[in-house]
Amino acid sequence: MPHEFPPIRIPTRTIRLAVVAVVLIIILIPLSMRFFKSIDAGHVGVATLFGKIQPESFDPGLHFPVNPFYAWHEFDARQKTHMEQAGVPSQDQLTTKIDVSVQYRVNGAMASTILEETGVVSQAVEVHLIPELRSAIREAGKAIKRAEDFFLEETQQELQDLLQIRLRESLEPKGLEIQDVLIREITLPSRLIAQIEQKKEAEQLAEREKATLLKYRTEQEQLVVAAKAARDAAEEEAAKIKLLADAQAYEIEKINAAIAENPAYIQLQALEALKAMSNDKATKLYFLNGDAPMPLPLMNIGEPLVK
Repeated sequence: MPHEFPPIRIPTRTIRLAVVAVVLIIILIPLSMRFFKSIDAGHVGVATLFGKIQPESFDPGLHFPVNPFYAWHEFDARQKTHMEQAGVPSQDQLTTKIDVSVQYRVNGAMASTILEETGVVSQAVEVHLIPELRSAIREAGKAIKRAEDFFLEETQQELQDLLQIRLRESLEPKGLEIQDVLIREITLPSRLIAQIEQKKEAEQLAEREKATLLKYRTEQEQLVVAAKAARDAAEEEAAKIKLLADAQAYEIEKINAAIAENPAYIQLQALEALKAMSNDKATKLYFLNGDAPMPLPLMNIGEPLVK
């Protein structure tokens, strides 16, 4: 028969002590961990003790020791952007839609105040930032005379500056730091867009007509220049003709004066002319008796002699 070992008996007290030790380990390990608190980068920790908010906030990093009975709330203190579209009425009673982006962050030093007065970050944005932004946009629009002025660069810059100043003054005491305010998009009223398009078409038509008129004016100026050049040329030619006529008249005057002073001069010129004519075989010369009642030719010069 196999040998049988007697059963091992563990004292009841030992078992109880082991159970108590295990329970203590289970309780103490998590409890000991609560003496440590790690805050993520870019965040701020706020502790509450039995519902009471602790005034000091906790920066990113590991904190030890801390009250193990603290309840923790972490605030994201990194920069965020809130987009808002709002209707902005101008002085001409037209409402323009503009898209505005607000860059902001939570002031970590005021995280406890934010939690106590408002709540978490999303609640602070809902309660403070959005209503204040909408009100500031409407208020700033009252200074704009015409809706189309929203497209002017100086108007947009002025609007951004006004919004930024007002939001900083009103929200920084609430724990929200405004980094920048930017106008992203502007949508004018449809009626005004149609008017602007009509005006643009009219301006384009006027520009085309202006170009046509300028072309016509240039052509007319060119014609005037050409006509002036022709007139100047004609006047110059007339001046030349007049000068030539004056020279010829002067020559005739001198000839007449010479003839008057020397009658033999005309006889000499006549002889020179007869001599030139006699050298031309196609010329026939007749000498007439001017004293006869019916002058008859006395000599035919230039015809060959008949043998």
